[in-house]
Amino acid sequence: MQRRSMMMAAAAAGSPAAAVAARPLAIPPGAVAVLVTLAVRPGAEDAFLRLLHPVLDAMRAEPGFVSAALHRDPADPARFLLHEIWADRQDLVEVQMRRPYRAEYEAQLPALLRRPRAAEVWAPLRADTGG
Repeated sequence: MQRRSMMMAAAAAGSPAAAVAARPLAIPPGAVAVLVTLAVRPGAEDAFLRLLHPVLDAMRAEPGFVSAALHRDPADPARFLLHEIWADRQDLVEVQMRRPYRAEYEAQLPALLRRPRAAEVWAPLRADTGG
């Protein structure tokens, strides 16, 4: 049984485990969600991930960082989606995007991509995490 189906069955049965299965993620007022789609050249996926992982690791220590999730397209393993939530858009643009740990990533990224990355900014309303 899939996890969602199990959670729904537990909730229907009044299980206390269902009550803690999901918890809200604290999102500060004025936060921004950034969705970045990256189409990597086929065969460059490992190089891309080696370049990106240290950036994601460093972001976690930033005061305005809320969350990040990296996804891979199951139909195109060379296509990735990065979903980040930051407390403040101005800080993200003026401070976080200019951090020294991003320099190597930004310098090497164009050579690894099939086309320029696409970024969208959204206003997050709610985020939940599993228990």
